[in-house]
Amino acid sequence: MGCDGGTIPKRHELVKGPKKVEKVDKNAALAARWKYCALSTEKLRRPIVACDLGRLYNKDAVIEYLLDKSADRPNSEVASHLRGIKDIKELNLTDNPAWEGERRNTKGDRYEDMHCAMFICPVVGLEMNGKHRFCFLQTCGCVFSDRALKEVKTEICHKCGDPFKDENLVVLNGTKEEVEKLREKMEEKRAKATKKSKKNKVAETVAKPSDSKENPESTETVSSEGQTSTENGGDNSQPVAEPPASSSTKVVTPSAATGSKRSIQTMEEKSETYKSLFTSHSSAKRTKDQTSNWVTHTPYHF
Repeated sequence: MGCDGGTIPKRHELVKGPKKVEKVDKNAALAARWKYCALSTEKLRRPIVACDLGRLYNKDAVIEYLLDKSADRPNSEVASHLRGIKDIKELNLTDNPAWEGERRNTKGDRYEDMHCAMFICPVVGLEMNGKHRFCFLQTCGCVFSDRALKEVKTEICHKCGDPFKDENLVVLNGTKEEVEKLREKMEEKRAKATKKSKKNKVAETVAKPSDSKENPESTETVSSEGQTSTENGGDNSQPVAEPPASSSTKVVTPSAATGSKRSIQTMEEKSETYKSLFTSHSSAKRTKDQTSNWVTHTPYHF
């Protein structure tokens, strides 16, 4: 069939060879990792957060994922290790002064540099476009290039001044080997946190019965006047039936006597304050110096 009209087919047109492997553009791959959210595949915009594996996300996308994990999302496997807000850290990024924004080439008559990034290293000035290795600190969230950390060795953050250790450094968008190391480090950190929480719970349970033994319930004591009063000085008094003469009489302890005295004093103080509200009380009466010589019709004149 075919080959009419004087056409001469060639071998590659008749014999199907192996398909060529499609190669991914490196610039497009870098832009997808450093300019777009790993979860929602939208462009990165502040606030930008990162996880313990060094992946970049939009904070609102992570919150939506944590609120509803049952929703069908295209890249839900990327954030499967996230359990809550504590598993992410908001990044303190430095803006690139050469970045003109997304609308700089609306007409299409200007050259668009794919390697121009929104953020740079505050120490060296390298652009965060994927060509250079960048890290962030888990303590404060500041982002620096690996070159800056090697050239200026210090234990204090270059931007905010907070102290940090080498353990607090997390590589952003690292290789597969680096991601595996970060995953192992994350699992060890979570295992230690669970052990500490279990120890704290055991200590709390042990401390509760010991406190109850040291502070027993206040026992009721009987005063000499036939009324009960607590050791804590409470004034809830109830009459107690007098025992018969033949039965053994109750001995009043010194603590019971002091408790009864305290209750009587509090009752006297309350009665004095109540009496002072009336004009017939001694505090309301006027002295001779305060009284006037003329007669008044006020009922409060004494």
